[in-house]
Amino acid sequence: MDTLLIILTFVFGVVVGSFLNVVSLRFNTGVGLGGRSKCMSCGAQLGWKELVPILSFLAQGGACRKCGGRISWQYPLIELMTGAVFALIFINFPPIKAGSAVVTSLHILAACLLVIITAYDVKHKIIPDQLVYAFGAIALIGLFVGGDPLWHMPGYGALLAGSILALPFALLWLISKGTWMGLGDAKLALGIGWMLGISGGVNAVILSFWIAAAAGITWMLFTYRRFRPRTEIPFGPYLILGMYLVLFLGIEVLDVGLLRELFIFYLL
Repeated sequence: MDTLLIILTFVFGVVVGSFLNVVSLRFNTGVGLGGRSKCMSCGAQLGWKELVPILSFLAQGGACRKCGGRISWQYPLIELMTGAVFALIFINFPPIKAGSAVVTSLHILAACLLVIITAYDVKHKIIPDQLVYAFGAIALIGLFVGGDPLWHMPGYGALLAGSILALPFALLWLISKGTWMGLGDAKLALGIGWMLGISGGVNAVILSFWIAAAAGITWMLFTYRRFRPRTEIPFGPYLILGMYLVLFLGIEVLDVGLLRELFIFYLL
């Protein structure tokens, strides 16, 4: 793998991440994506020197040059995250042939949607339907394209994986009337199931719960004086993180195939 191409892909991802920041902040606000960028504190228009991804934030010490207002850490974090995901997609799904190029493109599009979902869910504690449906559509299309031949018919297991993974989340939402889990998490799990399959999807969900529990406990320990028991914690970003850990690193905490075989063995 050409190191220069990986670096260029990372830089491209960082630039795209800067745009995705704008999308996540303006989404559902009635403000279009056009027009000059402005400081969120004083409203002053920003010049190009203040809009260079990551570098401008570091050079300005995380503050506006005109009013000194603090700039959210969301900007460099989203840019870095997008760059890292783009580079990992390029490494794991290199666009060598026509089929693999389609797979790479679908993963890039899915990553853009998931980055916006992450930023929006963290800020607003909700996953927009437009974004999660688009992600699910891309994941579903991915079952039919890619490889050689380019078009193929997936098996029933792959088609049902999304619904199987989403069902427990939907039941939690239904039973708790939305107090334990949002319906958006079920819709997100639908796309993750189609993207990873049932085995990978189950492992991604388990990882997401572990990471969320560890993060929640750590947060409580450091903010115990200000902690509120009914504080909402967005679960979407943890699901996305679990998905990418399985997709890129192949982490397997549970052998679903072995459990299925044991179940059939004891049933017979």
